[in-house]
Parts: sequence; C-alpha cells; structure tokens
Amino acid sequence: MNNAQEIKPEMPVVCSKNGQFAVVDHLEGKDSIKLKKDDSGQHHFIPMKWVTAVDDKVHIDRPGDQAMKEWKTTPTLN
Repeated sequence: MNNAQEIKPEMPVVCSKNGQFAVVDHLEGKDSIKLKKDDSGQHHFIPMKWVTAVDDKVHIDRPGDQAMKEWKTTPTLN
C-alpha cells in the first residue's frame, strides 16, 4: 500500500492492535518513515511496506512490540 503522500509529520503511528507506539518525524526517501526521537534521544526508521492504511494515523501490519524490535536506526535504502 503506497500512501506516502498522505503521511505527514506529527501523525501518530499505531500498531496492528491499534496502540500508538511512535510519531512520524518525516518521510525519509520513498521507502522509510523517520520517527520522532524516543526517550533516549534516538530516531528510528520503519519501512513503508509495513504501512497498511493512513487516515488520521499511520497504521502498520504488526504489533508495537514486534515493530520496536524490528525498527532500524538508519533508513531503508532501495
């Protein structure tokens, strides 16, 4: 699902269980979403391929705990 044009800074990012686990900082290239810094001051990146829907939130295809184990500290390069 390619909804990149609908993803805006400050949008909540919610997991497949509808729990918010992050906030969009901005899009990084065409394949990654850069998330706002976490409590330790680290940015994280999630791939656009995880996105299932965009409304007032960015919805992804996995639970938040799984997403946080799989997110990266550098953008996906494609």
